[in-house]
Amino acid sequence: MAISPLQLIRQATPGQRRTLLAASLGWALDAFDAMLYSLVLAMLMRDLGMSKTTAGSLGTLTLLASGIGGVIFGFLADRIGRKQALMASIVTYSVCSFASGLATSIAMLAVARFVLGLGMGGEWNTGATLVAESWPTEFRAKAISIVQSSWALGFAAAALVAGPVARYYGWRAVFFVGILPAIVTLWIQRRVPESEMWQEHATVPDEQWDVERKPPLLAKNARNGAPGRIEHDTGCPTSPRLWEKWGFSGAAGRYAAHQVSSRASMRTIFRAPYVKHTCALLLFNFFGMFAWWGLFTWLPPYLSLPVEQGGRGFGVMGMTTLMVVLDLCGMFPGYASFGWVADHIGRRKAFLLYSLAAALLIPLYAAARSQGVLLVLGTLVAFFGTGIFSGSGIMGSEIFPTAVRARALGFTYNGARTMSSLAPLVIGRVGQAKGLSWAFYLCAAGYLLAALMTTQLPETKGKRLE
Repeated sequence: MAISPLQLIRQATPGQRRTLLAASLGWALDAFDAMLYSLVLAMLMRDLGMSKTTAGSLGTLTLLASGIGGVIFGFLADRIGRKQALMASIVTYSVCSFASGLATSIAMLAVARFVLGLGMGGEWNTGATLVAESWPTEFRAKAISIVQSSWALGFAAAALVAGPVARYYGWRAVFFVGILPAIVTLWIQRRVPESEMWQEHATVPDEQWDVERKPPLLAKNARNGAPGRIEHDTGCPTSPRLWEKWGFSGAAGRYAAHQVSSRASMRTIFRAPYVKHTCALLLFNFFGMFAWWGLFTWLPPYLSLPVEQGGRGFGVMGMTTLMVVLDLCGMFPGYASFGWVADHIGRRKAFLLYSLAAALLIPLYAAARSQGVLLVLGTLVAFFGTGIFSGSGIMGSEIFPTAVRARALGFTYNGARTMSSLAPLVIGRVGQAKGLSWAFYLCAAGYLLAALMTTQLPETKGKRLE
């Protein structure tokens, strides 16, 4: 039976609701800080004397850093906990947004945007992992879609702030506003629970350490807590219940699961049965992100620049209006709807539907001239072109085991961000030479290739987390 977002939230426990809110706020504020750059890009190009190629290079630098940040914060999330890593990522991108407003040269701005990218990359996989491990299987896809949809709200908030603030106070003041998300970490620290699944795998019971002070692994055939050694296999199940089922006592079962979990490395996702799905999800994200970042990094200047400079001549406030409508009527429902669609027709078919629709709509958008047509087509492109990314967290959480889930999501999502980091630069250079309208055709090709990669992904609908 279909369930609405409000019903979903009502059925959740207080801890699950706070977890969902924390991840959603983190992702929304990530979008807020990340997209401020694009929204004031025309002003930055004018005041700092940047060409489209240089401006695109800074966007590329931020995306490159986000891939690195995804791996770093994914490692931290698997080691120190999902909540602590989430807080650290939010503080990182908030402080560096403020620092961007202090930049007096392109080099200073580049450093600030690079470090901001580290925090930006770390937020997604820590928040998505926290929600995936806190919500039950039947609601997981919908919950992650709600988290993902908050990006659109952050983007819309950024557009609402950047327009009037930049007009009256300049682009520096816009970046100064970006420090505000750091306040959210105070609430997260006090009110948001840590993932019980992570705690279960991270805690070694005291009674086990009393029996065996040394930290050897248990023997493969040991039973009922007999001490010994076990050959480490990073593909081994990490659930204490499974170890108990196989004959280990309660303490020994939990201890064995912990030992396997704590020593699981990134190599796990490059071994059977995960390697094919790791590569397919990485490439799917790469092609989709190349298209998304190439399009939406340049969309604000495309709309606001004069026609003679390759834009549509709507000005700052006209661009702000278009972007807010696009975010709230396109991105937000696109993100939020994906989980419901994926639960109805399956993960793979939903991926295919959204990516193909975006690929077909972008050429029509690039050819549009009137504000009304740009508004309608832009909303549809935003709906399908951004909605697919809700599926990445859903499918990634269902493919990979708890021991490496945060790192695996960080690699497949933020690793793809790193690979797609050339998108702003490529679109900028092509736009400089042939015009942004022509460059957007490359974004359509990206979504088409993402649709192709969908055929290599497994169907994970209804799968319980390992």
